[in-house]
Amino acid sequence: MTPPRLPLSRQPLRQLQDRIATGLITAGGIGVLLAILAIGVFLIWETLPLLSFGDALTLSTLSPLAWGTLKAALAAMLFATPIALGAAMYSALFMSSRLRSRIKPTLELMEAIPGVVIGFIAGLLLAPWVERNLTSTLLLIMWLPLSAALAGGLWHLAVARLRKRLPLSLAGIWLIPWLACMAALALWLAPLIEQHWLGGDLRRLLDQRYGLDYATRNALIVGIAMGFAIIPSIYSLAEDALADVPHSLMEGAQALGASRWQALWKVALPTAGPGVFSAVMIGAGRAVGETMIVLMASGNTALFSASPFEGLRSFSASIAIELPEATPGGLTYHLLILAALALFIFTFVVNTLAEVVRQRLRRRYQRLGGAL
Repeated sequence: MTPPRLPLSRQPLRQLQDRIATGLITAGGIGVLLAILAIGVFLIWETLPLLSFGDALTLSTLSPLAWGTLKAALAAMLFATPIALGAAMYSALFMSSRLRSRIKPTLELMEAIPGVVIGFIAGLLLAPWVERNLTSTLLLIMWLPLSAALAGGLWHLAVARLRKRLPLSLAGIWLIPWLACMAALALWLAPLIEQHWLGGDLRRLLDQRYGLDYATRNALIVGIAMGFAIIPSIYSLAEDALADVPHSLMEGAQALGASRWQALWKVALPTAGPGVFSAVMIGAGRAVGETMIVLMASGNTALFSASPFEGLRSFSASIAIELPEATPGGLTYHLLILAALALFIFTFVVNTLAEVVRQRLRRRYQRLGGAL
């Protein structure tokens, strides 16, 4: 049906409104690009005076901060990536549509939790608890993934009648009591394991045998807290990429004899690979730039150590702590600006790479859509 045509007297007004809206949108986009360019130019300009101080001083000062930034980001990604991608795969390809419509928005709302709240909980509650129960914490980190795999194996070996009562589409619900029981079992076994196998004190054993000092706020605490903060970002983008895989591809693979698990690994993940990679890269960009969680949960000790039980200090935390007291034009001020420039470049490169990969995914879907 052809929409009614506007009277001739109103057509010029409508065209004027369209041109004004188009001009405002264009100006806004150009303004954002110019603002980003201006930030980069300002940071580069403010770091030029460091050339007069020599490169050795700059590298020796910033190297522990760069190491701490990468260490914190790596710890967070090791914690968050398996959980986020596993949840995305299950939500997109196995979960029932009714349950998915409730779970997915809830997980995405976790991203609205302020980083300062997570850092507060990690620094004042999680860090002391882990210090008192280090063996229990490490046992939980290792045992819970194994117990989830054990639940999957038992479900596969169960009789058909039990499988119908515990459908795979509702595994996210019936796994909760199982994991709770496994967590309680791990907490009960941890003191016995520490007493009989670890000499009664795991922290003393690490110090005497391996020379590892334990700090209350360390990379392990940062990894858990910051990993919890970036899980929603990785999950949301990866889940959208997996859910957008054409259903005809999955149905075709299963029609040829592949199981749902084989279709996931052989069809869905390769097809949605660029989108999943983009999600991981964006999560890494947020982990590198996170400030409050690292500031409150890391101890802010500029150490060149690979131990997860020692503290660290990142670029963003150093900027937040020292910039208010730095004298404009001084060496400390320019070093902090250089740290900000390094964060800016890394974030810009990561986001650009993620966008390039996303565009590649879109073109792949278009080709698949035309071929089907």
